[in-house]
Amino acid sequence: MEEKSNIFILRTTANREEQVMDFVTSNATKKGMNVYSIIKPHGMRGYIFVEAESREEAEQAAFNVPYARGILPKKVDYKDIEHMLEESKKVEMNIKKNDIVEVISGPFKRENAKVTRIDMAKEDVVIELLEAAVPIPITVKMDTVKVVRREGEEEKQEN
Repeated sequence: MEEKSNIFILRTTANREEQVMDFVTSNATKKGMNVYSIIKPHGMRGYIFVEAESREEAEQAAFNVPYARGILPKKVDYKDIEHMLEESKKVEMNIKKNDIVEVISGPFKRENAKVTRIDMAKEDVVIELLEAAVPIPITVKMDTVKVVRREGEEEKQEN
């Protein structure tokens, strides 16, 4: 089941690559397009790679996206960009929404918090500190928290 895919280069405003990736991913998902991956090349600013079935699919996914400057005319072979890609070590995190976690590094170290949202693509979690007078959402990397208690587990809480 070999699917034909092409890699295109999308020019972006420098330092806005992450935002463009989010918008393009959202567009492609909403419109049900054949966009297979979106990659930010390591050490290269102002460009992202879009792997899609055709140039039209890549252009449609990037259409009206803020900070996207257009697809370059030539497609790229994988072997030409392979050296720019680094294999990401996918850490399998067992974190779910509403888990109680302890922050293990950073300014909120040793604080307990509740997970309100998880972004697996960026490996981020949005937490709200339990001890805070006003719950403020804070985005941290998944590897800076550890699960202390699951929502379903009953445990005596001090009030």
